[in-house]
Amino acid sequence: MEEFQGLMREVKVVPHQAVWKETFEKEKRILTNLLPDAAIHHIGSTSVPGLAAKPIIDILIEVPDFEGVDYLTDEFNQLDFVGKGENGITNRRYFYKGEGNERAVHLHIFPYGIHHVIRHIAFRDYLREHDGEARRYGELKSMLAKKFPQDMEGYIQGKDQFVKDLEKKALSWHENYKRAGK
Repeated sequence: MEEFQGLMREVKVVPHQAVWKETFEKEKRILTNLLPDAAIHHIGSTSVPGLAAKPIIDILIEVPDFEGVDYLTDEFNQLDFVGKGENGITNRRYFYKGEGNERAVHLHIFPYGIHHVIRHIAFRDYLREHDGEARRYGELKSMLAKKFPQDMEGYIQGKDQFVKDLEKKALSWHENYKRAGK
């Protein structure tokens, strides 16, 4: 299971904000300078229009030279990112920007095309295409944020099974979508 830093952070879920896309695009421009051969994706709930979310931008970065990322820690630090290594997920480098309740960005860096990349992209795309599922997910997150306002672990555990079930649907949908040539 993934380790979560600062589990006593406030759990805040808000309606979707148009500024999230702009924030992602700004970070993407900066990160592209550091990682010019990378594919940079906006993932997570902030990437799904209309979906309520914690106001933290999740960015997935696929890199051709995964080992090279470890040599860029100082450069990430200069961009105000704190590195946490794998942080509980093999073949990932995890960075975040902002401390405590001011957490603003999560970076998830993986080698190109591994399963973690596919599942994040499939999950995002599935929610973008299935408004009803996105609405149910947003309602669950909002309810859990009210139930666990100071308990990130309770919030995470509360949505765990729903997310696992949704991920299975998303991966199946993604595979069928690819087979159909779309």
